[in-house]
Amino acid sequence: MLVGFASGAIGFVDSQKIEKIGAVKLKSHPESFQLERSGSRAFVNVPGADEIAVIDRDKRTVIAEWPLHGYKANFPMALDESGKRVFVGCRSPARLLAMDMDTGKINAEAEISGDTDDLFFDPKRNRVYVSCGEGFIDVISCVAGENLKRVGHIATRGGARTSFYSPEIDELYLAVPQRGGNPAEIRIYKPD
Repeated sequence: MLVGFASGAIGFVDSQKIEKIGAVKLKSHPESFQLERSGSRAFVNVPGADEIAVIDRDKRTVIAEWPLHGYKANFPMALDESGKRVFVGCRSPARLLAMDMDTGKINAEAEISGDTDDLFFDPKRNRVYVSCGEGFIDVISCVAGENLKRVGHIATRGGARTSFYSPEIDELYLAVPQRGGNPAEIRIYKPD
């Protein structure tokens, strides 16, 4: 298992013994990270350093650091391995970035709502679903070779930014906090 912890590290944990077996130091606290299925890399959002760190899981070392050049507060992330893209959500400015999985080059961007916290790639529809605490789920078309384009802007509730998308069930689940006399709830969205 990999676990982000402390002021800047990814820990490696033996899942049988539940004990730490190694760590990779980062420049600051890690946020979302994604594991490459077809290789040994882990892509890690490091918002305190305004960068993506790329870790070789086999060697347990940082093999690349990709600066975000003016994009800050990079918290959520998703991978499109077949398209060789890393999707990164930034809060300042509020943007979704599509980065080349091998070079870290930003190939495309789209405006998103504020306070993004989770995002998911839907390979069936070539879309990214972005849950934002500003009170929206943004749906971004991300067909390879085309510009990113917001094709959906679904109103939710302020503070509702934690979500989970299941490609197997084909549903997006959004945690909506109690606010203004409205109860907390889990909302379920079915992509069309």
